[in-house]
Amino acid sequence: MKQHICLLLALTAGCAVMAQDKSTALYQTQDLTKENMFSVNIEGPNFDKAGNLYVVNYLHDGTIGKISTKNGSGEVFVTLPDSSVANSIQFNSKGNMYLPDFKGHNVLEVDMKTKKVSVYVHSDKMFQPNDLCISKKDVLFASDPDWKNGKGQIWRIDKGGKTVLLDGNMGTANGIELSPDEKTLYVNESVQRKIWKFDVDKDGNISNKKLFAEFPDYGFDGMKCDKAGNLYVARWGKGAIVVLAPNGKEVREIPLKGKQCSNLTFGGKDGKTVYVTLQDRKCMEMFRVAIPGKRY
Repeated sequence: MKQHICLLLALTAGCAVMAQDKSTALYQTQDLTKENMFSVNIEGPNFDKAGNLYVVNYLHDGTIGKISTKNGSGEVFVTLPDSSVANSIQFNSKGNMYLPDFKGHNVLEVDMKTKKVSVYVHSDKMFQPNDLCISKKDVLFASDPDWKNGKGQIWRIDKGGKTVLLDGNMGTANGIELSPDEKTLYVNESVQRKIWKFDVDKDGNISNKKLFAEFPDYGFDGMKCDKAGNLYVARWGKGAIVVLAPNGKEVREIPLKGKQCSNLTFGGKDGKTVYVTLQDRKCMEMFRVAIPGKRY
């Protein structure tokens, strides 16, 4: 009887370990929110310094949602004026929120305390500002696709809102990200299915454009780096996040439930949870990784 009890306890413990391993298994996706909580333009997830998650187009276009990572519930944090619709979210060192407004040729700034929304940058030379990344010096880099004509641009936005056109001869520029040491800028072209890398100098100028990676199918959307410099890329239409090493070689591909993955961000207390926005499911999925995001 004692042996039977020991065997039963061992099996029970083993099952518990298996269950625990399954719940924390790396690269296994699970839902954070319910389906249809967002508009079809769900995009641009990001965390503030306090660990709050924000996502664009919660419930309907033109909103910024504040989403609980504990239970997936949400609330409208701010509604944008003038029919503006955001595509991405970034925060500067002071905690202010920046949003590319693809309808108004703007980059908007949100005061997180007062929730006042103002135009940080406006330029009629911008097509449809799409995605942003930001340096430690609070310099923004923006992708700017012209979807209709299959071309795009890259902008630098210096502190105070001064715009500098860095490259006006891109394809449909979409995802954009700085490497952890901020010496490399990655920009992908959704339609052309190419990811380019540029050298970045101390003044934020780019040079030495090189093809980093290219795929024969599906599209690209948002991108983020982990602390080791691996680049996580949303494969829009395929329903997967592909991880590329700093040399451009594929490390792994993480399948998702939805197909139209639009963007991602790292979060959680240890920075090892990746949160993904899905446009077909209008919800968010998440999975655990071994290496934290670059800012953790």
